[in-house]
Amino acid sequence: MCFLFLRFVLCFDGIISETDAVQNPSFFGLPNEQAFLLDTGALLLYNEQKGGVFMVKELMHDPLFLGRKSLPATEADLQTAQDLLDTLAAHKDTCVGMAANMIGVNKRIIAFDNEGEYMVMFNPVIVKQSVAYEAEEGCLSLTGTRHTKRFQTIKVQWQNEKFQTRLKTFTGWTAQIIQHEIDHCNGI
Repeated sequence: MCFLFLRFVLCFDGIISETDAVQNPSFFGLPNEQAFLLDTGALLLYNEQKGGVFMVKELMHDPLFLGRKSLPATEADLQTAQDLLDTLAAHKDTCVGMAANMIGVNKRIIAFDNEGEYMVMFNPVIVKQSVAYEAEEGCLSLTGTRHTKRFQTIKVQWQNEKFQTRLKTFTGWTAQIIQHEIDHCNGI
């Protein structure tokens, strides 16, 4: 049984939405889900096995918004971090990291694939970098690819979900992902 009110869809016996991707449950990798397409541009998924609701936000493509430097994150932004993780998981086949501005929130929060597990950083800052190289990267929020300078090894200071300060060195692909997402936070 499904109800449609303007762009708001409530679905109790399956998934319904305005895109074919959402009509395919395996797209989200979440079995037994039911979907609610919200007027905010977000897709709310319920997963019975995981016992929770997942908020998949619409991606931001406005270059003026993406070009603004993000504001510091606070404990009030924990839900934004969860929405960011949910949206990243929904795009897992084409995306390895996201910054909060990519879902329309101008806060300094990133989420990324850290060697097979998702990780969130609040207020990340690169404090040390070494071994520069040239890379070509794409982005879900922007069309095409761009050449950029990256570093093989970076040391990052950030806050975890309890807003405890952490410091860790990252290398290789994970370091490149983090640099890309921190660039988003810096409006680059």
